[in-house]
Order: sequence, then C-alpha cells, then structure tokens
Amino acid sequence: MASLDPYLHFNGNCEQAFTFYQSIFGGELQLMRYKDSPPNPQIKPEEAEQVMHVSLPIGRSTLMGSDFPSAYGRANAGTNFYITVNADSQADADKYFEGLAAGGKVGMPMAHQFWGSYFGMVTDKFGTHWMISFNNPTPAN
Repeated sequence: MASLDPYLHFNGNCEQAFTFYQSIFGGELQLMRYKDSPPNPQIKPEEAEQVMHVSLPIGRSTLMGSDFPSAYGRANAGTNFYITVNADSQADADKYFEGLAAGGKVGMPMAHQFWGSYFGMVTDKFGTHWMISFNNPTPAN
C-alpha cells in the first residue's frame, strides 16, 4: 500500500523551519544540501548551502522539505507544498505518475535519481503538486 507524506518548500529558511519542527516533534533530521549533489547550473553559488532535501520522521509519517532555488521562482505560502506518494513498486510509481499527469503538467519525468530513488514530479489538472517515488529501484542499464 502506498503512503502519502507532505513536502514543504521554503525560500532559504528550510533548515530553520525543520529545526523548529524537530524541537516540537522530536526525531532525527536527515539533511542534504545543494552542494552535496551533482553540479546544477540552475543553483547559484550562494544557494549551495541551502537545503536540497530534508526529512523528519514523525510517527508513521515523514515531513519533508527543501529550499526553493531562485531559478524556479519563489515558494509562496499556501502553494509551497507537494504530496509525496511512496509507491510499492516501479510499476505502481509509473501508474500513479501517468494517471496524475493526464491533463496536468510534468515538472520532472519519472527517472532513476542519483540519491537512489525512482522519482518524478507532476502537477495534476486541478493544480495539486505531487512527488512520486519508489525507493528501492534497480536502475535500468
């Protein structure tokens, strides 16, 4: 059964927000900065220390987030979140992605990512933002 988790975007203060959430809910932060990823020409040098991805387990759910790079615009309160679907298989991930993409807009096609997930981003025809992930992929050769 797939699980759903919220994903929040921030304008440079993601680490501060998640440190605050951790002080309330407890748990251990897992954090990756943009400088820790392969080079990306859309990330400005002054954004290298910003958060590329953070997760905070809370009960059976995980609160996740990142700083929104300036090349992508600004994260706006009220629309600065995604719903993350953690699929049980690559086939399920593709099924969910294709269904949500029908009449919507693909932000990042489903693909094997350097952090080890099969992952994609899509906005459905109603304007809801989704991240689809399968976390145990076997990369295609």
